[in-house]
Amino acid sequence: MRLYFGKSHYGIAGQQVTFKDSMLANKSRANIRWWIWLIVAVGGIIITLLCLLCYAKLKNHIAKGESSKKRQKCLLQELEDDAIPSTVRDKVKEENNDRHAGHEFQSFSFESISTATSDFSIENKLGQGGFGPVYKGKLLNGQEIAAKRLLRSSKQGLIEFKNEVILIAKLQHTNLVRLLGFCIQPEEKILIYEFMSNKSLDFFLFDSTKRFILNWKKRFNIIEGIAQGLVYLHKYSRLRVIHRDLKASNILLDGEMNLKISDFGMARIFGLKGLEENTNRIVGTYGYMPPEYARYGVVSMKTDVFSYGVLLLEIVSGKKNNSHNCFDYQLNLIGYAWQLWNEGKGLELIDPTILDGSCLPSNVLRCIHVGLLCVQDQATDRPIMVDVVSMLSKETLQLFPPKHLAFFVNTNQDGTLGGFEIKLEKCSINNVTHSQMEAR
Repeated sequence: MRLYFGKSHYGIAGQQVTFKDSMLANKSRANIRWWIWLIVAVGGIIITLLCLLCYAKLKNHIAKGESSKKRQKCLLQELEDDAIPSTVRDKVKEENNDRHAGHEFQSFSFESISTATSDFSIENKLGQGGFGPVYKGKLLNGQEIAAKRLLRSSKQGLIEFKNEVILIAKLQHTNLVRLLGFCIQPEEKILIYEFMSNKSLDFFLFDSTKRFILNWKKRFNIIEGIAQGLVYLHKYSRLRVIHRDLKASNILLDGEMNLKISDFGMARIFGLKGLEENTNRIVGTYGYMPPEYARYGVVSMKTDVFSYGVLLLEIVSGKKNNSHNCFDYQLNLIGYAWQLWNEGKGLELIDPTILDGSCLPSNVLRCIHVGLLCVQDQATDRPIMVDVVSMLSKETLQLFPPKHLAFFVNTNQDGTLGGFEIKLEKCSINNVTHSQMEAR
């Protein structure tokens, strides 16, 4: 009986152990199933959210693409209203013996421009600017061109592109660069200009060997030509146009050193009664912007007058305004010119290479005087370009003395210049380019 009860005891105990193991196993499987369902649920939620996010981004991308295509289509329509295909123009030109065919700008195919520039080869590259490279090309009819191919990452968008195309095409003046046409495709925006064989003014003016080519007669012709071009933009064109990026690299020269003002992508169009406006987007090149524009975004005709004054002083001296290596470390060209003028040493500002028998110091000093009047600190104290032309051409006209000038001293490490903070972008080094400084 003991053995029996012993067996029963042990048997019952064994059954109890088996039952407990079964309970633990069931509980373990339930926990595993719970975790599996939890992981599946969380994973499903994450996947769903990712899918929704991807869908939203894709939809947004498609919407932007459609919007961009729509804007591009509208732009093309607006431009092609005034443009004619290059092939049609050539035919019209032949039938009319080269008459009545030179005033319209053309729409070129990408293939024709690619062929003209040898597929935009590096050998044909004229320069590189903030908005893209410029290439020399030759069309099938033998005409030489300069093709500005805007970068895809360029800040110049459709608005600036349209602005430059329409502006230059409508402006007709001997001192403004001529736009031949444009090419626009989903991934390409190209402007086609007349080719200027001697590149830009800065190519000669700031080079120690090439500056000898620019004698005083040529420099004065350039000074007068720029002034005449600005008079046309400010007064005689269909709309009042403010260039906003007048500088030496935007003055192009042909084979006979005749000048053309170029680069109208940043130009501002005013109504005939418009005199002054404010902008939140400050564009231009450091050293050529007046204080009221750099500080507050105030745009007026006096914006270009200031830039012209800086450029005039650069042409006379052969030095850059923002190059501190040429002057006292505390002054730029404007400050240096003002210091010499007050000390009665204006002749020391003149580039020695132009002091020959054909140069009258009195004429050069008069140009310096006009330049100083154009860079005065207050816009109201600066002359308008019509008066500037008179000052340059009429030697008997009495010039009033310049007042306080807008030059900057004691450049601080924090970027503060003359009492206001300004952040700089790298200046362009190309021949036909856009350079801009965005307001911060």
